[in-house]
Amino acid sequence: MSADKRTIGVLVMSYGTPESLEGVEAYYTHIRRGHPPTAEQLEDLTSRYRTIVGGVFPLRENTNRQAAALQSKLNELAGDGAYVCYQGLKHAAPFIEDGIAAMAADGIREAVGIVLTPQYSSMSVGGYLKRAREEAEKHGIRFRGVDEYHLHPQLIEALSERVNEGLEQLGGERGEALVLFSAHSLPAKILELNDPYADQLLATSGAVAAKAGVANWQFTWQSAGQTGQPWLGPDILETLEKLAAEGVRSVLVTPVGFVSDHLEVLYDIDIEAKQLAEEKGVRLARIRMLNDDPQYMAVLADSVIGAANGGNGNDE
Repeated sequence: MSADKRTIGVLVMSYGTPESLEGVEAYYTHIRRGHPPTAEQLEDLTSRYRTIVGGVFPLRENTNRQAAALQSKLNELAGDGAYVCYQGLKHAAPFIEDGIAAMAADGIREAVGIVLTPQYSSMSVGGYLKRAREEAEKHGIRFRGVDEYHLHPQLIEALSERVNEGLEQLGGERGEALVLFSAHSLPAKILELNDPYADQLLATSGAVAAKAGVANWQFTWQSAGQTGQPWLGPDILETLEKLAAEGVRSVLVTPVGFVSDHLEVLYDIDIEAKQLAEEKGVRLARIRMLNDDPQYMAVLADSVIGAANGGNGNDE
């Protein structure tokens, strides 16, 4: 394509995932900054993928659908050609740098980056945007990044609808159910940096609970890395054990830090957490993920257009 003067590139960023079981080792090695995993580590991750999807990789498919749906929404709101979406993944091709390079090859001179997670942390969203911005500078592309959208009204609406839907599915247990909000843990050292991640997650959780009319809720962490350093806790498994000991018998997990069906949802919650809950006599359900839901696409499109017009983001 030949971009006109005002065509704005949109870099849609996600963590990335392998395309097949054969690609797990290269993917894991990239996560480990070039250090190959041990045979045990590789088998553990591969077996998790094999267990949940039998070789199909939902995050890859979801990201493709999300980028396409966001493109359609931007076309609807701003007209065809005003925005053009590209993908940039953190740990798999097309990498963040690949997405920016593709923009440059297409003649894009202005870009907005948005990450498929609502809350900001310097160790997550901040890292994505830094990589994208540095690469954009090499190509002479003016880059703006969407820092967060954790309290966007349509995001809260979409999540609250899913909470009410999940509680209805619990039937007679609705009144006794505890809504357990969760998100990916990060190294605890972010607390020393006054990082907003934890506060934004609590803000999202509180807003969703209020919108859904839920008074009985808690927040917990999940999916901590095995790095030998402290990570934010308590972990969801610890929390479920504590809740069971306190007599809670019905839990609706609401992973507000995630937007897609992927390993941390389909394995860490649907298999690992659910198994523990059953062992403790707790019925565990989970809300539907946002994936390419029209309301979520509206959130992303509104955030992108706002950033392009000088708001809700960092301008470089």
